[in-house]
Formats: sequence, structure tokens, C-alpha cells
Amino acid sequence: MTARLEFRRPRLADAPALFAFMGDAEAMRWTHVQASVRDLRRYLAAHACQARKIGFGPWTVIEAASGRIVGFGGLYDDPFDPGWGLEVAYFFAPEVWGRGYASELVQASLAAARAGGAPLLTAFAHPQNPASRRVLEKAGFRREGFVPEMERDVFRLGLG
Repeated sequence: MTARLEFRRPRLADAPALFAFMGDAEAMRWTHVQASVRDLRRYLAAHACQARKIGFGPWTVIEAASGRIVGFGGLYDDPFDPGWGLEVAYFFAPEVWGRGYASELVQASLAAARAGGAPLLTAFAHPQNPASRRVLEKAGFRREGFVPEMERDVFRLGLG
């Protein structure tokens, strides 16, 4: 939780509100677009299962002032693309872009990772998404290279 944002474990009932932006091709142009509310529910369920296994999972992000769901993200070991370790990711509704919410979510994620004893975090950003790259760099992540099959730069941050 921050002064402006609340974080909670996702619920299947969050799917329609999350789909409003996670299913929007323009909003998600730098990452994966959810094809349907049903697919998004499967996505949430898979992350919930993974969170039970590893102790970390993404959050539904709620804007404290309005009570609206405005984002999704946090820490996870991606059940759909395993092998990268613990990741930080964030997805926000376009109407809240530019407010610093991604940076707040990343800082909360770093605090949770440190409290949980995670030694290293990974994150990804598309080379043509300077806002996302700035969020990661401001948090201390360093670019380690480009992953062609993902069309994204990989960033890492050691917490030890």
C-alpha cells in the first residue's frame, strides 16, 4: 500500500475491470494482450497457483482516491514463460499513465522482495517504451541485454 494505491491479491471477479485495459491492444502494445475475460480469468488463476507455490504473486492495483481498479502487477515467477526467476511487472489503465503509479508499484514490489529474502529481480521493457524503461532504471534496475524472441530488453536488480 502507498498513499495513493492499494494492493491486494487478484480475484476472479476483478477480471472484467482488468480486461478493460489488459484486453486493449493499444494499451498493451508493448506486451501481451488478453484475448477475452475468460482468458484473463485463467491468467489470474495461474498466477494465484504460482503465488501459493513461491510466496510471491501479482496484485490488483486500486486507486485509493477513487476505489477503482487501475492496474495489475508486482512480483511473480511467470507461469506462462518460466525460467526468468522472480520478476517485477506492471500494467496500468491508460487514463492513469504518467501519474507515477508504476514507480510506486515497483517500489512496493522491491520492499516485498527484500522482506521475502529474494536475492535478484528481473524485469522486461520493450525498447520503444521509454516510460517503462525509466521506471525500471529509476528503481535501480540495469539493462542486461535484448531478448529477441520476446522483443524486449531484460533488466536485473540484485537485492543482496
